[in-house]
Amino acid sequence: MTAAAQPAEAPPLLQLEGVNTFYGQIHILQDSNLVVREGELVCLLGGNASGKSTTLKTILGLVRPRTGRVLIAGEDVTRLPTAHRIRRGLAIVPENRRLFGPMTVLQNLELGAYLRPRSDLKEEFERVYSLFPLLYERRAQLAGTLSGGEQQMVAMGRALMSKPRLLLMDEPSMGLAPILVERSFEIIEQVNDSGVAMLVVEQNANVSLSIADRGYVLSTGRIVLEGAAADLLEDEDLRKAYLGR
Repeated sequence: MTAAAQPAEAPPLLQLEGVNTFYGQIHILQDSNLVVREGELVCLLGGNASGKSTTLKTILGLVRPRTGRVLIAGEDVTRLPTAHRIRRGLAIVPENRRLFGPMTVLQNLELGAYLRPRSDLKEEFERVYSLFPLLYERRAQLAGTLSGGEQQMVAMGRALMSKPRLLLMDEPSMGLAPILVERSFEIIEQVNDSGVAMLVVEQNANVSLSIADRGYVLSTGRIVLEGAAADLLEDEDLRKAYLGR
């Protein structure tokens, strides 16, 4: 009797394969390989000028690799524009949040759903407000008048309004007081627990690895280490060598 065929494993939500990215003649990302699977929380760690921002720009299509591939859910999007990648389920919470300060919290959230039919938005608003009850209370307040931690909530809520499959986060701890950093990462973990896969790009190794499934360490454009977050978190020598901590 022939054994029953096993279902094919779904491709990763995000995959970088041998990516080499340049700015002019300057070689930034060097043979980068990275994977984020459905439901995972993965962190990409590195110091200043390590290539973290270039990695995000390459994933989003703002910079195109000279060689290598970027795949989203198995589709090769290396030569496709940013808009296509967003439609495939990417969303980003950018560094320093980059809200529209003169607009209200509600208007900022609505901007995150610009690709969604308005008839679908009630469920997304309910989801965002359940994660961030304060945003419902402040929905008529100008975003620019909020505290740093509150603005981070708006930025995350705005990204979630697009109902992403994979949420990219660029330095979520930047500019936040230590107590707010802890709260921010609690929210990141909560969003991931709701089913959204996440790639968190950070310098703060301790906090990132404490909530992640897996991690990558980036140094001068090369991924020098990868593994289970718990294993990386315990390696004191590694953090000192590659992250300056």
